[in-house]
Amino acid sequence: MKILKRNFLFFIVFVTGAAILIIEVTAIRILAPYFGNTLFTISSIIGIILGGLSFGYYFGGVFADKYPKFSVLFFLIFIAGIFSFLIQVFSKTVLPTLGTTLDMKIGPPITSLILFFIPSLILGMISPFAIKLKAIELKDIGKVSGKVFFWSTFGSIIGSFLAGFFLIPHFGINKIIILTALTLVIIGVSGGWFFKDEKYKSYFKRLELFSFMIIVLLFVFITFFLPKDESVIFQKDGLYNQIIVEDTKIEDEKVRVLSLDRTSQGAVFLESSELPFEYTKYYVVYEIVNPQIEKALFLGGGAYSIPRKLLLDQNNVKRIDVVEIAPELYQVAKKYFRLQEDPRLFNHVTDGRRFLQETDQKYNMIFVDVYYTYFIPTHFVTQEFFSLAKSKLLEDSFFLMNINGTLDKEVNSFVFSEIKTFRSVFENSYFFAVDSPDKKGLQSFIFLGLNSSRKIDFGSQEILQHEKKLIRNLPEKLLDLENLNLDAAFIFTDDFAPVEYLTADFF
Repeated sequence: MKILKRNFLFFIVFVTGAAILIIEVTAIRILAPYFGNTLFTISSIIGIILGGLSFGYYFGGVFADKYPKFSVLFFLIFIAGIFSFLIQVFSKTVLPTLGTTLDMKIGPPITSLILFFIPSLILGMISPFAIKLKAIELKDIGKVSGKVFFWSTFGSIIGSFLAGFFLIPHFGINKIIILTALTLVIIGVSGGWFFKDEKYKSYFKRLELFSFMIIVLLFVFITFFLPKDESVIFQKDGLYNQIIVEDTKIEDEKVRVLSLDRTSQGAVFLESSELPFEYTKYYVVYEIVNPQIEKALFLGGGAYSIPRKLLLDQNNVKRIDVVEIAPELYQVAKKYFRLQEDPRLFNHVTDGRRFLQETDQKYNMIFVDVYYTYFIPTHFVTQEFFSLAKSKLLEDSFFLMNINGTLDKEVNSFVFSEIKTFRSVFENSYFFAVDSPDKKGLQSFIFLGLNSSRKIDFGSQEILQHEKKLIRNLPEKLLDLENLNLDAAFIFTDDFAPVEYLTADFF
């Protein structure tokens, strides 16, 4: 028994250290569908978990001095497992309500506090307990504490890599949290059985039984009694986002929609080849800019609906490169969104900006759609990015992008800063409000940058009498930049791009 006690503690702190980081990494994926994968989310999770660990270290030391018993240590591990189970329960019951009522600034710290603080606090108590139980003599404290924190930190390192490189890509977030909680519960119960303490035995057994029964009841409730969304036909935790495919209707037409973390990223009509989302239709501006599209690049595949439509429309197209960082989406598009294999279509699983840096290809059209409603990747909004993209355009070619934002001058407008940044690279550029230039609320905007000096006359008969309604409507969607206050706007660079600060207010 003494040998077991002497060697088992380092394994315990290794496992609990790994559990902390597995929870921390998966926490980002748990909150992302509601508050975005933003600095606010990441900072809140790290801050709350570190806060829990700090209090855990303090109270763990106090309790270790007062109750230096192995039975107490394993009971704490059991309780940590129970509260880790509660992360799963609360994420299905409490989080959806908080996610719709709290904004993206205050929401992450509050929900992180509810979901992750107590499990972190209890897991933080383990290391001081291990040191107390291991360091029998005062002279051993330095060596023992060093070993305990080594194995705890080493476990955290393994947990971090394990979550990011193996668990999340191969298992759902739900399974990861349940497996982590179950591991802690098993260790707690097993340790409590091996290291019996008659003084606390009956007390701990009653608490363990009561806690476990509550968790079982809650888990049964969320599994069998919470309403299921019957429209969802596919759901999976992908490498970067939660992927959801669901069938719905738009104006009585059946539509299949792809959502990534609650943000719609593409759709197709089930009974026609047209595009349901208005902003996706703007690819047709090639008809007034460069009708002979031979090579096109799409950064952000989503449901691959626009590349698919361009292939159907344009016989002249010789090559379409689609860059999508989420490896699952290409197969999802083929299975659920009628994407067909085509020798002209080349799929690339990598970061879009990295692709631009490495490719030798040049294009007639570049279309960028990587800006989620709750997450705007900063390396796609800067001068350096637009300059890089422009360098990959052929003469008389164009760049298109879609972003969400507002024209409300009363808030810090991300749109104004992005327009100013875009114009600093694409001097010959045009900007369209998909809903209306008069709308002050949230809407989509299309940026059009020309790699030529040719100006577009939106009052010309070619546009006003065009066969396509979208092109005929371009003049009334065009933003008048003289009416926008761009003087106070930022120019985004790789060094300075306060995107979350500007988007938090209107999101």
